[in-house]
Amino acid sequence: MRSMARSTEPLIVGRVIGDVIDNFAPTAEMLVQYPIRQVSNGCEIKTTGLVDRPRVHIRGSFDSLYTLVMVDPDAPSPSEPASREWVHWIVTDIPAGGDASQGMEILQYEPPKPVIGIHRYVFVLFKQEGPLLMMPPMFRNNFSTRNFAITCALGLPVAAVYFNAQKQAGGRRR
Repeated sequence: MRSMARSTEPLIVGRVIGDVIDNFAPTAEMLVQYPIRQVSNGCEIKTTGLVDRPRVHIRGSFDSLYTLVMVDPDAPSPSEPASREWVHWIVTDIPAGGDASQGMEILQYEPPKPVIGIHRYVFVLFKQEGPLLMMPPMFRNNFSTRNFAITCALGLPVAAVYFNAQKQAGGRRR
């Protein structure tokens, strides 16, 4: 099971590699836990369970700092992602062995609210060269994880995981 967490194959199959990030060699482990379940590549999570920000624990190089980015590459709809990527959360200066709550929240967590179709929500982790000082993006829409990594000199990701979510049907019962 552990080797699967280190594999990028699910990210290729889910088109995360290609649409959001380039292929990379995982060198850290990131555990993303919502109150209702842990995120694993391609799993589906109901939006009602995504209201509160998840706990994100990092296992990586001793004495290192990490940056976490959460995006939706399928906004507003998977067939016409005109807002790709919608950025939901940015946290920098997360210590190895710690979790995102110990980092600097650059952009406050915004819960996923897919309107049309099944959306992918991607968590990307980068290793920092040192502490980062940055301003939050001016807009959440049309964010680019690749350009963000270039601008901040972060290099390729060290870990990534994604889940799927879709708009929950109203209270209709058959």
